[in-house]
Amino acid sequence: MIEQARIIFEYITFALEIASAAIIAIGILYAAVNIIVSLIRKTGKTEIYRTFRVQVGRCIVLGLEILIAADIIKTLTIDQTFKDLGILAILILIRTFLSFTLEVEIDGRWPWQKK
Repeated sequence: MIEQARIIFEYITFALEIASAAIIAIGILYAAVNIIVSLIRKTGKTEIYRTFRVQVGRCIVLGLEILIAADIIKTLTIDQTFKDLGILAILILIRTFLSFTLEVEIDGRWPWQKK
């Protein structure tokens, strides 16, 4: 029974990792299509670039958050050693820092600043 649960969680983790990569890839393609449409409509180049960066940044943030969830599930259900827990902590710190900096880049302000 435990081995079956382990296999199920391995599949769940793998599915989340694939979903994360797909979200990032599809988001970038979507942003690229928006650029092409904006260029055809001759929207301002500065606005096109900013919109592209925001769309790509949001996709990356979402992908990173899903990867964090996958890593947590993997570590808590599959790899249960202190070494893996330490690696998880480092990965979460790095991915959280990346998400935080991307959010600042997207919004152009610190999260605690008023809009």
